[in-house]
Amino acid sequence: MVDALGVAVVGFGWMGRVHTQAYARVAHHFPGLPLRPELITVADEVPGRGEEAAARFGFASTTRDWRDVAADPRVRAVSVTAPNFLHREIGVALAEAGKHIWIEKPVGLTAEDARAVADAVAKAGVQGAVGFNYRNAPAVEAARELIVSGSLGTVTHARVRLFSDYAAHPDAALTWRYERERGGSGVLGDLASHGADLARFLLGDITSLIADTAIFLPERARPAGATAGHSRAAGGELGPVENEDYVSCLLRFASGARGVLEACRVSVGEQNNYGFEVHGTEGAVFWDFRRMNELGVSRGTGYQDQPVSTVYVGPGDGEFGAFQPGAANAMGYDDLKVIEAYRFLRSVAEGVPYGATLADAVRSARVLDAMVRSAESGAWVTVDPPA
Repeated sequence: MVDALGVAVVGFGWMGRVHTQAYARVAHHFPGLPLRPELITVADEVPGRGEEAAARFGFASTTRDWRDVAADPRVRAVSVTAPNFLHREIGVALAEAGKHIWIEKPVGLTAEDARAVADAVAKAGVQGAVGFNYRNAPAVEAARELIVSGSLGTVTHARVRLFSDYAAHPDAALTWRYERERGGSGVLGDLASHGADLARFLLGDITSLIADTAIFLPERARPAGATAGHSRAAGGELGPVENEDYVSCLLRFASGARGVLEACRVSVGEQNNYGFEVHGTEGAVFWDFRRMNELGVSRGTGYQDQPVSTVYVGPGDGEFGAFQPGAANAMGYDDLKVIEAYRFLRSVAEGVPYGATLADAVRSARVLDAMVRSAESGAWVTVDPPA
């Protein structure tokens, strides 16, 4: 028997649409899921945006105040895709109202914010999932299996990169993303949060680091009205960019491995150049998000001149089989969010967490906080250990 689960989406920019489409698709890819999401309401303060979402996707109602979602008895689970500075207030309130939450990273502006949401979820006894979507790629899960199984020997060092050009245009509008009070630590919260999660997912906890940050485009034009995504605002009044365009970081892991994490939002010529390279004493594994369903794998005892093979993930890897029947059939970004939706809904159905949780968000946020402290001091800093 399949039970209906009333869901809501708070914040209907691009990511709100992605979550909504994931809810619509999840039953097709995971027919054994005992819950069927029903779109109850969408909340967005921008006039007309909620109504447009309801018309396109079939929400039963709309509101401009997310508090109406917390009070709605029809809603049992909520996607929080609002701007970062609202994550803590919304996440805590929804958990206290007894709603399961699927919240986008970085879950607030600091580790304190992420911990507040995590504590509220734990106290309320609800489930909390976090949008670390790249770890859901079947190739990433296959890479983790290679690492954990010892197929690469002892991991010695790794590199995680996240380069994008979404903010490279000098006319990009000065939205909340570029303000310290509302956007937090810039590219750290936006891209490096994914990098910290990937590094931890693959190699375990990060114990210490040293970081350097920079702002390369110090001014942008203020937008004249509401914005969505990465809008442009040529000719508007200029204001200062308050948070980081770029971060580079040396990492030390609890295992003894070393790492490099680098992220930039203004990399001209780079479109979603996200990936990692992990090296061990007997091999290496390489992943590029732009070739999401492939791994470069080197294994054996040749050591010097040991070749790298291209491996296509298939139905035995992660959730690949829910989307494609055989290896080398492509999956895309939105499929990763469908996997995320499935794991969130499965968590709700079974009362056991699956996939990235708020504990993962707290650990990632502690890495980001350590980056900020290190960039300010110019010194190695210790990452606060898990509570």
